[in-house]
Amino acid sequence: MSKKQIETEFDADQVVLNLKKSARQYRLAALQGEQSAQFNLGLMYLNGQGVAQSHTQAVKWFRLAAEQGLDTAQFHLAWAYEYGLGVKQDYAEAVKWYRLAAEQGLDDGQFNLGWAYAHGLSVEQDDAEAVKWYRLAAKQGLEAAQFHLGRMYEYGCGVQQDDAEAVRWYRLAAKQGLESAQFHLGWMHKYGRGVPQDYAKAFKWFRVAAKQGVDMAQWQLGVMYKYGYGVKQDYTKAHKWYLLAAEQGIGYAQIGLGGLYKNGYGIEKDLVKALKWYRLAAEQGLKMAQSNLGWMYRNGYGVEQDYTEAMKWYRLAAEQGEKTAMTNVGGLYEQGLGVTQDYTQAVYWYRLAAEQGEKFAQNNLGWLYRNGYGVKQDYAEAIKWLRLSVHQGFDFAQNNMGIMYRNGHGLKQNDIKALKYFRLAAKQNHALAQSNLGVMYANGHGVQQDYAKALKWYRLAATQGEKSAQNNLGVMYEDGKGVEQDYAEAVKWYRQAAEQQNAMAQKNLGGMYKDGHGVEQDDAEAVRWYRLAAEQGLASGQFNLGLMYHTGRGVKQDDAQALNWYRLAAAQNHGVSQNNLGEMYLNGHGVEQDDAEAVRWYRLAAEQDIATGQFNLGLMYQTGRGVKQNHTEAVKWYRLAAEQNHGLAQKHLGDMYQLGHGVKRDLKKAAKWHRKAKKNADK
Repeated sequence: MSKKQIETEFDADQVVLNLKKSARQYRLAALQGEQSAQFNLGLMYLNGQGVAQSHTQAVKWFRLAAEQGLDTAQFHLAWAYEYGLGVKQDYAEAVKWYRLAAEQGLDDGQFNLGWAYAHGLSVEQDDAEAVKWYRLAAKQGLEAAQFHLGRMYEYGCGVQQDDAEAVRWYRLAAKQGLESAQFHLGWMHKYGRGVPQDYAKAFKWFRVAAKQGVDMAQWQLGVMYKYGYGVKQDYTKAHKWYLLAAEQGIGYAQIGLGGLYKNGYGIEKDLVKALKWYRLAAEQGLKMAQSNLGWMYRNGYGVEQDYTEAMKWYRLAAEQGEKTAMTNVGGLYEQGLGVTQDYTQAVYWYRLAAEQGEKFAQNNLGWLYRNGYGVKQDYAEAIKWLRLSVHQGFDFAQNNMGIMYRNGHGLKQNDIKALKYFRLAAKQNHALAQSNLGVMYANGHGVQQDYAKALKWYRLAATQGEKSAQNNLGVMYEDGKGVEQDYAEAVKWYRQAAEQQNAMAQKNLGGMYKDGHGVEQDDAEAVRWYRLAAEQGLASGQFNLGLMYHTGRGVKQDDAQALNWYRLAAAQNHGVSQNNLGEMYLNGHGVEQDDAEAVRWYRLAAEQDIATGQFNLGLMYQTGRGVKQNHTEAVKWYRLAAEQNHGLAQKHLGDMYQLGHGVKRDLKKAAKWHRKAKKNADK
């Protein structure tokens, strides 16, 4: 053993001997009734210094001194009764002795008596009385009393609410080093309560408290670093302080830490760790964490995608009034993810969130009213909710309001206003709005037609993956509108949209393969894409697939299949399909020959201004097939087709003038129509 160790051991032994000696001396004086000796002997028994620790003996000596009126002994005796040390716990006795000490002006006694009144500890709860005793202790400089008096002013308990007065008392306690007061003083500075808002001062006090281990201050210090409030933004330091608070179980810090891991701010992105911290906070019942955890499950971030689990956590948050979670619960019901699809429930949850001002919910509720899903269709109600969302600058709502104006749903049709709303959303990089804006420019709706601008907006949307814009961009390249014609580029954009199941793009891509534009000609590939479009119910896709079966291109010729696809398209009022269906009946291809049925389908096509249908109907009237012969009616339909430059219709109309059938004989007009027919012989 070294000399230093021997000396240290000797010093320790000497301290023990001194304490024992002091205890003997205090005992002698205490037995003679000396109150300070009785109190000090009680302290020695309480702490086991110079005597064997004994709470019972401590209480005995505290009582003797307290009964002689020693305030510090009264306080310690009260404390023993409050916590049941050396005596049966008795709040009433505790309050009795705290009061005696307090009435003698002992600050600790005043504070604890105030605490008893604030919490109704064996006395009727009385905030005003609590304030009275806190104030007396606070004026003596007791930091705990100053802090609690500050809280009474902050929350208006027992005194008129007064943030400035709260700050005054917090500051006094904070300057004495009371960490809880330092935290609250920081909070008041952060939110400008009782003092001008000052992030730098808030940061200062949060840091002081955080360094003393105050978990809430550590959380707030993390917030300050994350957002750069009162200090240069520093995600790494935000992570450090969030972690310290999170490991002490502060749920809000766990949420903040989860956010850093989710986004990879200041640390390597780690969705598994983000999930872990969100879960810890969510299990504490924090609604924001529950909502975030639901989002992780919904999207499969850090965990296998699980809509049922997502719904569980969203609902827990929603039932606490978390409006984003309410919106997401509505979304899962609307889409039938993790639950049976239920538009009524979607409306219920969207409405709850919308009434709290949640812009996503307002937009979604408006759209359900627009479509009559879960509620009776009501354009006025749709506009009401969409407008509320629009006023918050929500791009989806702006786009939807544009659609309402474009279609005249619930308000007067107005392309100029539609354009305005599409533009607002498009400037926020909303892809569908950019696509819609492109359509307005392409068609000259609400603005002068401008293919170059249409191309610009289509491209912006298409590069974001918006499939209708990709298809429309392909059309611009195929037709050379606003850009030099480029079939290969058209195919590129058609393919991107087609692979996203855009039926129109699938049909258009089929056309490129059929004609060998931008790709090697391939009828089989054309059929494949036409079929994909047709199976999605696209009438033009069904027509083209029928045509391929009819002509035997890319597939074995099959009139029955052709008839089937023509019929499906015709049922959707596809005019050319109606005409072709008429031809199938006229010629008995794939179906029993039936002139009357042929006339019926020709008429449907003709009434849609399909020139071939008008010509064919005229021919049926001229020849009296499937209908009573009527040259006047034949002339009527030939003329309609002829005015669309249908060559055969022009020839037949010329013949009718030449022969005077259904019209007064007029060789001049006959010649005129024959000349046009010769010019349009291929039409």
